[in-house]
Amino acid sequence: MLQVKNISFSYHKEKVLEHIDFNIFRGDILAIAGESGSGKSTLLKLLYGEFDLDSGQIFWDKQEVLGPKYNLITGPDYMKYVAQEFDLMPFTTVENNIGKFLSNFYPEKKQHRIEELIEIVELEDVAKHKVKYLSGGQKQRVALARALAKEPEILLLDEPFSHIDNLKKQSLRRSLFKYLKEQKITCLVATHDKDDIISYADNILFLHHGKSIAYNTPEQLYNTPKYNLIASFFDEFNEFKYSEISNLKKYGVIIVYPHELKLVDSSTIKATVKQSYFRGDHFLIQTAFNDRNIYFKNEHKLDNGQQIFLEISKEIMDNRMS
Repeated sequence: MLQVKNISFSYHKEKVLEHIDFNIFRGDILAIAGESGSGKSTLLKLLYGEFDLDSGQIFWDKQEVLGPKYNLITGPDYMKYVAQEFDLMPFTTVENNIGKFLSNFYPEKKQHRIEELIEIVELEDVAKHKVKYLSGGQKQRVALARALAKEPEILLLDEPFSHIDNLKKQSLRRSLFKYLKEQKITCLVATHDKDDIISYADNILFLHHGKSIAYNTPEQLYNTPKYNLIASFFDEFNEFKYSEISNLKKYGVIIVYPHELKLVDSSTIKATVKQSYFRGDHFLIQTAFNDRNIYFKNEHKLDNGQQIFLEISKEIMDNRMS
């Protein structure tokens, strides 16, 4: 188990992370989400032992992870970190980069391992190419494969798919996370993109200004978002006052995703269509309601200026307003 016990960290006397506390079981995948500057990358570097903590402790099983005050070489042997900058050997081949840290005593075993990793990151077509001729996305995949080469117990990934085009990104995610689960490799992924992790993470940790604001399963956080920041990570969202959608006298605000609003013949939500945006299998309709924009999904384009009524299901209202 990875135990992060109430850690805090400052950079030049400025607090970067405060009182971060969580546990991850062996083989689990944890996503770290939040805005730029929220502390995602710093948290990964602390877990890797690149910095010394102000306070708190980090343990992998019973072994404490310590910073540069205690270690000449950064990073425990059982942990690999893939940063946003790739530390590759540009003048050697993809195969040689991946096999750099593998033993030469068993060449057949080494080659089999290299080929296995090349298949996982889908680089079969460029295995013999020098890294300097690869695209940014291909280099990112080489870095992923090299991190996996020596079978780490923990893998730390900082925006691991950011340079990879959409054509490859979907299959690569499935291949990589399937492999991590099969090998029971604990993984922490810092990302801005929900598609990187929503189908794969066991839990998501949300950071805001260096503090933890939520820690739960993707499904739970998606279905009951408590903060705008969390809702915006998953999708566009709308906010309604309780008084706009119910007879409740108490003050409060409910977050509603566009697909949770439905066209009806009459309701308390009377809006005016402003724009229809084609999204492939649906249109995202922008409307004006009480001097603000409200968005909902619809099968068909609607005319600008059209008056419509929208409704939120009772189930969603009861769930979000409780």
